[in-house]
Amino acid sequence: MKILSAIGICLILVFILSSCVAGPNKLEKTPNEEGKVAGFWKGLWHGLISPITFIISIFSKTIRFYEVHNNGSWYNFGFVLGAGLFLSGGILGKKSSKKKR
Repeated sequence: MKILSAIGICLILVFILSSCVAGPNKLEKTPNEEGKVAGFWKGLWHGLISPITFIISIFSKTIRFYEVHNNGSWYNFGFVLGAGLFLSGGILGKKSSKKKR
């Protein structure tokens, strides 16, 4: 009986967590009003400024956190790389210091 309860709880958790998965971006690979599609370099820049953009996007309806008119995988790679450099791997990341003995 305990095994069935554990399996039931796991299934419920799987369903709850899978409902949070993002859907497809229907505007991917389509140009914006200016006829431009964001690529790798724009994604890198957007990732680097993502903490600032996120805060501004909370208070403004005209600023978006993520460019939906992008070229797909390369934009996503640049965005994740930029966000990683800013948040944990680079600019604000922890610097290891060696103690002198």
